[in-house]
Amino acid sequence: MLSSCLDQIIPVARPARHSTRDHGLSSRRGFSVNQIWSGARQTAHRQHDIGSDTRLLRAASATVTAQPRETRITASKMEELVLRLHEIEAVKFGEFKLKSGIMSPVYIDLRVIVSYPDVLRQVSEVMWSKLSDASFEVMCGVPYTALPIATCMSLLHGTPMLMRRKEVKDYGTKKAIEGAFKPGQTCLIVEDLVTSGASVMETVEPLEKEGLKVTDVVVLIDREQGGSARMASNGLKLYSAFTLSFILEVLVKHSLVNSQVAASVKSFIAANQTFKQGDAATKASADAPAGSTSAAVGPEAAAAAKAAAEAACAAPMPPSYTYKRISYEDRKRYSRNKTGRKLLDIIARKKSNLAVAADVATIEEMLRIADQVGPHICLFKTHVDIFDHWDTSVAEKLQQLADQHDFLIFEDRKFADIGNTVVSQYGSGIYKIADWSDVTNAHVIPGPGIIDGLKSVGFPKGRGLLLLAEMSTKGTLASGQYTEANVKMAEANQDFVMGFISMTPAKWAWGPGAPGLIHMTPGVQLAVGGDAMGQQYNTPEAVIGENGSDVIIVGRGIIKASDPAKAAAEYQSAGWQAYQDSLNQYVQ
Repeated sequence: MLSSCLDQIIPVARPARHSTRDHGLSSRRGFSVNQIWSGARQTAHRQHDIGSDTRLLRAASATVTAQPRETRITASKMEELVLRLHEIEAVKFGEFKLKSGIMSPVYIDLRVIVSYPDVLRQVSEVMWSKLSDASFEVMCGVPYTALPIATCMSLLHGTPMLMRRKEVKDYGTKKAIEGAFKPGQTCLIVEDLVTSGASVMETVEPLEKEGLKVTDVVVLIDREQGGSARMASNGLKLYSAFTLSFILEVLVKHSLVNSQVAASVKSFIAANQTFKQGDAATKASADAPAGSTSAAVGPEAAAAAKAAAEAACAAPMPPSYTYKRISYEDRKRYSRNKTGRKLLDIIARKKSNLAVAADVATIEEMLRIADQVGPHICLFKTHVDIFDHWDTSVAEKLQQLADQHDFLIFEDRKFADIGNTVVSQYGSGIYKIADWSDVTNAHVIPGPGIIDGLKSVGFPKGRGLLLLAEMSTKGTLASGQYTEANVKMAEANQDFVMGFISMTPAKWAWGPGAPGLIHMTPGVQLAVGGDAMGQQYNTPEAVIGENGSDVIIVGRGIIKASDPAKAAAEYQSAGWQAYQDSLNQYVQ
């Protein structure tokens, strides 16, 4: 009975690639399966309890994992898997809203493969077949879709697997990486598909903090949108079973996708690159700080990373540009926030991307300015905590003016507390901001909990939230990784987060974010300059055309003018002209 059991197990067992050191069996690499079986039987018979199925199975398993076996996948098998993925609707074509908010003609949902064991196994084997020149001792799947793939690869080939926690618990061991490993071991990252490579990089960081080395990443599908270049710039080599182009070729060949659909997908790939051309090669060739992934690779690896980056950047995008501006009208279909869509509609209808900042001392002055500039603006920004009194009648008058002149109200509250506190600050107190302000804003210093708290109050009322990704003052700390964290939180909460307060979104290394998210830039005047308090001013042409913003926020240039209405009309014209000049142009 036991022999029969082992006869069934051994033929399907797979070796651990480059993991024999852990088993102490490197000298047995050339053994045949029969020799392994014989050795396992002899090993087990030396045990005191020969009848122990557990010991015999362990002995056989430990020996089998040392047996090298290359998984060979033919071209026809590759095509068969593509067709199967299409059959189970893991690859779909149509019009789909991605997590980023972008509308895509293709959608890849590999979560479904867990319901098809045959596909899961084929996927795992195809990915494994691409790793002939990779070297690793453990592997880690990127949460969550890649976890079953990594598990299957681990079971089939005997390579130990680790798991990264997406959310580290504040109790128990509080580990970010689960599993048995030793610092200095090399870890392969397993991912289902790659677009920008951001999720892979999020997994690399905690692994490296634990002392693991990461040099290789394997994915089933490379969407060819810059992920390979991003990883190459960080010293990582990407192994992909399929590219999106290959999948298209197979499906067109079998008449499952027509040439028009294929062309639209290729155009989408070209127009939605996530990694700026030239950045990868520059970064790969630069000296990396000690302890980073790039510093850990030698000259040959660095040269290979640079070559991979240059190849990955060869997508048909105009050189040195990141994205093409989309019209406000077209942007509406990308926005997932009710207030965001309403604002884009007002902008397009009134031909005004102008917001006025009414930072004045009295309620009477605020209402007077709102009435004067209302016909020329899309948004009216307030600071009601400046006033010495407030009641619902003031809010009602402001809302009446907003309805009369067709603009939205933005209370510039800059929330920055924990979720539970901002719930009260936003929904109650003297001002009851959520009752009358269409838009408010927040710092993400407390973490995503602040979004959750504000959302619990504002979302049921149809409100929108702006995140303070950057600020217009000299010496601001809102930059770099902090700005990037804003983008990630916004893209994960697009039903409530409608955009950003930002300064230079077109110059962000990771791109300006989803097209449904609106960028608003303060500190705008008709001439470049600054004030004694560190406020930096920029022109509408620079803010809209060069920096890629959507809405200009003007304060003193209008409210201090002798004729605020006339000044607002001038800024309205300048802002709209800057937008029209930038339409259909690639923003650098």
